[in-house]
Amino acid sequence: MDVQLWGLSPRSSVIYLIDNVQGLARQMSGSFLGIQIDAVYHTALVFGGIEYFFGAGVQTSFPGATHHGKPMEVIFMGETHLPVEVIMEYLESLKSIYTTESYDLFLHNCNNFSNDFAMFLVGKGIPDHITSLPQTVLNTPFGQMLKPQLDSAMRGITQAPVPPTSAPRQSAQPNEISNGFAPDLHLNGNVTGQKEHHSGVVYKPKRLKQLDELLASAKDICAIIFFTSATCPPCKLVYPAYDELAAEAGNKAVLIKVDLSDAYEIGAKYQIRVTPTFMSFLKGEKENEWTGANESQLRGNVQLLVEMAHPPHPHTLLRLPMLQRVHKLPVIYTKIPPVDKLINRMGPSGSDPAVSAMKNFVTARQESGAVDAPLPSLPNLSAFIIKCLKTLAPENLFPIVDLFRLALVDPRLSGYFAQDNSKTVLAILSSIIGLDAKCPYTLRIVTLHMACNLFTSSLFPPKLLSNHDLSTLLLQLVTTSLLETGHPPVRVAAASLAFNIAAFNHAQRLGEHRDPLPESSQVELLASLLEAVGRERESKEGLRGLFLAAGLLRYASPKGGEVEDLCEAVGAKDIVVESKGTFPDLKELAEELELVMS
Repeated sequence: MDVQLWGLSPRSSVIYLIDNVQGLARQMSGSFLGIQIDAVYHTALVFGGIEYFFGAGVQTSFPGATHHGKPMEVIFMGETHLPVEVIMEYLESLKSIYTTESYDLFLHNCNNFSNDFAMFLVGKGIPDHITSLPQTVLNTPFGQMLKPQLDSAMRGITQAPVPPTSAPRQSAQPNEISNGFAPDLHLNGNVTGQKEHHSGVVYKPKRLKQLDELLASAKDICAIIFFTSATCPPCKLVYPAYDELAAEAGNKAVLIKVDLSDAYEIGAKYQIRVTPTFMSFLKGEKENEWTGANESQLRGNVQLLVEMAHPPHPHTLLRLPMLQRVHKLPVIYTKIPPVDKLINRMGPSGSDPAVSAMKNFVTARQESGAVDAPLPSLPNLSAFIIKCLKTLAPENLFPIVDLFRLALVDPRLSGYFAQDNSKTVLAILSSIIGLDAKCPYTLRIVTLHMACNLFTSSLFPPKLLSNHDLSTLLLQLVTTSLLETGHPPVRVAAASLAFNIAAFNHAQRLGEHRDPLPESSQVELLASLLEAVGRERESKEGLRGLFLAAGLLRYASPKGGEVEDLCEAVGAKDIVVESKGTFPDLKELAEELELVMS
């Protein structure tokens, strides 16, 4: 079959359906298995000019260029409007589940991968007759008997490497490769009119307008221009060092390289008479100029410039081991109650197919791990939850939210719900917040646990904090629960959720030099945390979470900002000092918190 993909949108996803045994199944299945099957299906998902499939791990190829050959059928799945970086991050999470060692022809194969990836991209899986075929074969007596032999015989096909000439470069992303989906997008650092800059990139403008835009983008930080030319051998000696400096600087600086051989307009303005020449700019003003291919001088000047643009925060000069490190592991709640009892408490809703699918998924994941737990239909699950929120009494909702909480432990599922326009999570949070004081204790605590489990996917925290509606509801849930007087477990869960939020914001502040949580939201959260610190005398676990969350929000917060003003206004240091002796085990953490609150 000749594969023609011209005319499809750049955001289109298609499934390649390939017969691994080239018609032999149709001819011989009746004799060997007693049933007729049309093909032994291999599937791959094609998106943005790259074919993705599972065999020897997650593999990529130019479309139609794998050892599996051309597809017998191309199934249009739909279009996605997710950002490419979000898609790539989700794909990375799949790689931990779809490993070379985990491949199983019948239980964990290319079709499971295509189904998971398609569901994330377009909200629906591949056709059921493809995913159910392995089980259909195993349900026959001879299928069970021949399983080891078939699995072994097919390994050479299913897990063969992609030919080197067919493999995109390792860093390739969708739409970087042209195959009829869209024109090439050159992401090699050349400016294409955008004013934003990408960290770790050396830009190569050819027009004065492009250079001006780059310098404007660095008006609050710093920039370096490296003037070079094609006829300058000494310049080439420092090319590698300049690239390394760009990677080290990240988003702290904009590093630019101008080749005067073809950037005549720029050369005319800056009147450069010798190459290499370097110019540095600090906060929009020219700071220095020097010449010569001296690598040591170049490194020293660039590093000094970056330090001048980003002076160290006073907190970084203190010894604060708990607050200075990045906390990468969120608090999650993985304890599984008796699932059947949980479902029984749903009443008639427990008989819904979405519930049985979720039960099978959670049980399989608990007993055998993620590899042997294929995803259920996530759109169906979303529709079921939203329907229940509208129709069930509050006291009957907690088992549904708790079952959802269990499923969110899997990053494939939490990644999907991070990108379903957040309607499912938004609906749950809206319902619980709307109940206010009438919210049952069991429903509030499982909602807090569910919210903590959203952090199992790296896709969710940015979504939670950047979406105004979501972040508002999340903060309401945290702040009201932190001050709960009757149930210490609610306060502990709220402190855990506050820690997850603060830890993500803290990591972005240290690594990306930006706060995804708006300053006004930080102030609201920190005010509640400090009030809760002043009250908490029952739970050591709860107080530890409060200390950490408050400390991570305050550590390296902008000098003279609203967070600092709040700490001074409410006497944050005094609050911490009064709580320091509550639990001796927390003394060191309390002392760190005391220092940053000073």
